[in-house]
Amino acid sequence: MSSEQIIVQQPEERANQLILLFHGVGDNPISMGEIGKFFAISFPQAQVISVGSPDICDFGRGFQWFSVQGVTEQNRQPRVDAAMPAFVEIVRDWQQKTGVPPEHTTLIGFSQGTIMALESTKVEEHLASRIVAFSGRFSVLPEKPISAGTVVHFIHGEQDPVINPFQSKSAAERLKSLGCDCTLNIQPGMGHGLDSHMINTAIAHLKNYEPR
Repeated sequence: MSSEQIIVQQPEERANQLILLFHGVGDNPISMGEIGKFFAISFPQAQVISVGSPDICDFGRGFQWFSVQGVTEQNRQPRVDAAMPAFVEIVRDWQQKTGVPPEHTTLIGFSQGTIMALESTKVEEHLASRIVAFSGRFSVLPEKPISAGTVVHFIHGEQDPVINPFQSKSAAERLKSLGCDCTLNIQPGMGHGLDSHMINTAIAHLKNYEPR
């Protein structure tokens, strides 16, 4: 099944950046497309696309990158691994269509979309230069450095009851211990969602953060 992909912004001239957004479980590309509008305003020469998963959600509404029914710490990784080839193919396809290389590609995930974006750094060499990891986690923390040249920006609500912010904290600590480049921002009082401050934090990092 092909996924629904919403073009949020397509510049008249050739795009100098590619920004791909990936939704959470039970959601769809429309909602992340609304988030994408903020990035489109800040990066007018970027091609901005909200990508829908090809799989219908088990819950009967929306879509999913992998099933969370009966998910455990032990069986999550095989589910992610099974979904990863399609995820990578979508990113590579858009890079080919737009002519934008990985060094100018940003992946923005929320929740399950973040899991997929983070896990892609462990299996695909330099898929993107930046990853904005909203309210997510690694399925399993990496044991070796992720793709060289990839910077991860972890942004997580302090009161998230779905994915504990400890997941982002431990992921950032692990990446730093492996010599990888990342940032961490915990939003006070925020649950499992996005607010304007979190979005603005992401935009500021993409504009101003100098990779180490």
